[in-house]
Amino acid sequence: MSNLIRLSEVTRRTGLSESEIYKQMGVGTFPRPVKMGRRVAWVEEEISGFIAARIAERDSQAAE
Repeated sequence: MSNLIRLSEVTRRTGLSESEIYKQMGVGTFPRPVKMGRRVAWVEEEISGFIAARIAERDSQAAE
């Protein structure tokens, strides 16, 4: 079962502002949220994957 996290937790974990998160969602580079009635939440594993991908990207650039 996947855990869902709210926007405040997403911004805390990623260090991105709310506007940057929505901007990146608009261009398809950030995970999309799940609608929960009038609210939204993100799948925790997808946010962890996003962070891991940024770390891997950094590490691959450092190896070049």
